Amino acid sequence: MEYSIHDLSQLSGLSTRTLRWYDEIGLLKPSRVAESGYRYYSPAQVDRLQEILIYRSLGVELARIRDCLDAPSFDRLALLRQHLAALHAQKDRLEATIDLVADAIHREERRKPMKDDAKFAALKEQVVAENEAAYGQEARQRYGSEAVDAANKTLLGMSASQYDAWTALDAELRQRLESAVRSGLSPDSEEGQLVCTLHRRWLAMTDKALTTAKQKGIAELYVLDDRFKAYYDRYVPGCAQFLRDAVVQWAK
Repeated sequence: MEYSIHDLSQLSGLSTRTLRWYDEIGLLKPSRVAESGYRYYSPAQVDRLQEILIYRSLGVELARIRDCLDAPSFDRLALLRQHLAALHAQKDRLEATIDLVADAIHREERRKPMKDDAKFAALKEQVVAENEAAYGQEARQRYGSEAVDAANKTLLGMSASQYDAWTALDAELRQRLESAVRSGLSPDSEEGQLVCTLHRRWLAMTDKALTTAKQKGIAELYVLDDRFKAYYDRYVPGCAQFLRDAVVQWAK
């Protein structure tokens, strides 16, 4: 069975223009092109497009998707399992948000607005729940449940000022990363050293037993795990790599 480009567009929800672009960049080549110039796709191309869409939903760049799919060691089953884990994480985050909103509605209906301290506690609990759902399994496998539980406990125990400082430090780190990458700076520059220092300070606020080896191990995840990479590269591609390289260069 073959699909014309228009059939595949309707099946996938992608525009024909997007499918043509995928052809141009070597991401999704049609199985054949008729003399009329029309592109036709076989079931193998449909399967590849499914894999492309899965990677896209995980925030992976198109060039990286192409490289992954063309690699001899590509594991379709592993990709599907990764996608399922990401969907479960999204579900957990959504359920946590639903519970928070439902509680707010319940309090409003009873004319008992949530106190500021309760709102702040709920916010921290939501952050912990989201981090646990997204990265908890990998973190526990790499560093152990005791270390992860201790970090979560530290975050939940933060005062409002401490939490504000933690989030502000994260924002400053990302801003400096984006500025450095846009400016074409090198990770071994003074700015790279500052980025490494900010990263360590930010991690240390929730990990009192942070070591240089652990900082470097976490930084490696920023380039090995697409979820971490998407967090730092969401506005300026290359930030995750810059941060990892700066930590390797400057962490002492």
